Amino acid sequence: MRASIFFPDHLVLDNFLKKELPKTYTYPEVGATKTNAQFAHYDNDYNQAIIGKGEVVWQKAKNALKNWQHFPLPWTKIYPNTTALKEGEVVVVLFRLFGIWWRNSAKIVYAFDESNRFGFAYGTLPGHIETGEEVFWIERDTDGVVSYHIKAFSTPRFWLARLAYPIARFFQRRFVKDSKATMQKIVEEAKK
Repeated sequence: MRASIFFPDHLVLDNFLKKELPKTYTYPEVGATKTNAQFAHYDNDYNQAIIGKGEVVWQKAKNALKNWQHFPLPWTKIYPNTTALKEGEVVVVLFRLFGIWWRNSAKIVYAFDESNRFGFAYGTLPGHIETGEEVFWIERDTDGVVSYHIKAFSTPRFWLARLAYPIARFFQRRFVKDSKATMQKIVEEAKK
């Protein structure tokens, strides 16, 4: 985890990414978001929202996940946002809090592209302020109703995150709320 007042330039982000690329996950439960397991030593979160109905909504939501558009602007960003949803790919997760940009690293654990489910999970690397895993997916029921899901288990990793735990949890909840609203807005625009 690194911080800066200004949004980091590509050189800084590329160097951070290069250093994090060979590193391993910071937690032993890699892939556990595939299960319904709950972990006593983590915060376990699950959120969902119905975002629309029909093929147009499905395709737009799928495309939004592929392009990392579910990260709510302007206070969160993914670098590079062209990263393929493929196991082993590494991204920089950036968020801006209190006027400071925080850089974190995450690696894709798994991805899935089924007829009625699409999504991916990523896990934290040593350059992340938290430790844990998060999965984002869309799902379509037999009536064509499309829902967006976020499931995660996490806990603060660095002393700063532990010290500011209530603030960290507030922003985790804000991220979920804003991400759901972002996905809703994306599919609403597709209907126009």
